Amino acid sequence: MAKTQMVTAGPAEAAPGHRLGLGQGTALFLGAVLGPGVLALPHLAAAVAGPASVVAWAALLALSVPVALTFAALGGRFPDGGGVATFAARAFGGRVAAVTGWWFYFAVPIGVLAGAMVGARYVASGLGLGPAGTVAVTCALLAAAFTANYAGLRFSGRLQLVLLALLTALLVAAVVVAAPAVRPGNFTPFAPHGWSGVAHAAGVLFFAFVGWEAASHLSAEFADPRRHLPRATALTLAIVGVLYLGLAVVTVGVLGGRAASSPVPLALLLEEGVGALAGPLTAVAAVLLSFGAVNAYIAGGARLGAALARDGALPRPLAKGAAPGEVPARSLTLLAVLTAALTAAATVGELDLDTLMRATSACLAAVTAVGVAAATRLLPRPGRQVATAATALTLVLLASCGPYLLVPAVPAAAGLLAAVRRPGAVRGAAGGLRAAGARAGRPGPARRWRG
Repeated sequence: MAKTQMVTAGPAEAAPGHRLGLGQGTALFLGAVLGPGVLALPHLAAAVAGPASVVAWAALLALSVPVALTFAALGGRFPDGGGVATFAARAFGGRVAAVTGWWFYFAVPIGVLAGAMVGARYVASGLGLGPAGTVAVTCALLAAAFTANYAGLRFSGRLQLVLLALLTALLVAAVVVAAPAVRPGNFTPFAPHGWSGVAHAAGVLFFAFVGWEAASHLSAEFADPRRHLPRATALTLAIVGVLYLGLAVVTVGVLGGRAASSPVPLALLLEEGVGALAGPLTAVAAVLLSFGAVNAYIAGGARLGAALARDGALPRPLAKGAAPGEVPARSLTLLAVLTAALTAAATVGELDLDTLMRATSACLAAVTAVGVAAATRLLPRPGRQVATAATALTLVLLASCGPYLLVPAVPAAAGLLAAVRRPGAVRGAAGGLRAAGARAGRPGPARRWRG
């Protein structure tokens, strides 16, 4: 009974604590989507696709619209810290939910390390720091984000709002000051590596468009999920679309071949407009981008871990703090330990940033695919039609991850083993989730339920 009571906490019966409004919620969504990938990914995409990388940016932005709207609809109907795992439980049962939850939870340490490393490299480049300084900045960014989350969403949400306002202004300034230097000749030849290069670019660029699945874990933290989630999603889509497409076009148009060869294209763009101030400004942008994304993913991942433990897919002690408004300190601590261990391994073994990004993208693409597929069973029309389109597009993108699909196979096997070893707990949690939706006034279609 205790487990069912924890699961059923919804907006009308949530534990006391700070709840997100539209401003802080949008800031956290932006932090999850508009991450440090925008610093490194224009270079990585241009290296494999040339100027045609702009097509990959536009295609992924178009894909984000149905995916984002689908997750907003799901989060509004079934707000819970389990996020996509909750949706999977309602649509496909406890075992799929466990696998999905493990995909996201154990991708968080890889993803936040990659994000912090991207920001640290820009800071080191802008301020003239050496390799030791890069490592120090990476560790400082991670420590700051974990500390903010231990302080709770009231602190981290407000901090995110301020930082994202500064960041958006800085990125807009970078596009505006560099735009006059765009040269049409830099777009020829348009696809030097063929359209297969565009597909490869899409695989790595997915890192810049993940985030909607992370934001779904914060759905229960909104004061009014049904009203705030769609609005926060629409605002995030508009801001991300303008910034991403603007940066993609300007990067290729201004830098030409240097977009593919320089690991710090944003710094080169700023040099076109502000000269010597480019280094410090780039360092500021890197800190804002990195902290925002790392903070949002840690917030979502920690709440997912507590929800998974509550539902039987992770050790029960990690469930403390699973109720909305609480700090899931134990789950947060496990993520901190895993991230520290991976950081140490990356420092000693010099893990390649591209590898970390592609590994994260593969795991989160798998999570996204399950989430939108669940929506085809849980949402009413026309939401199901949008979800069907999102599912087809996501599966195509998932295939572009290629051999990196082996990465999510490991947590999938572990999550499935956990579900098999504790089938009663997982089935009970899935049933509790169904009951939670009904009591919150958000019943899922009973005829579709597979508890």
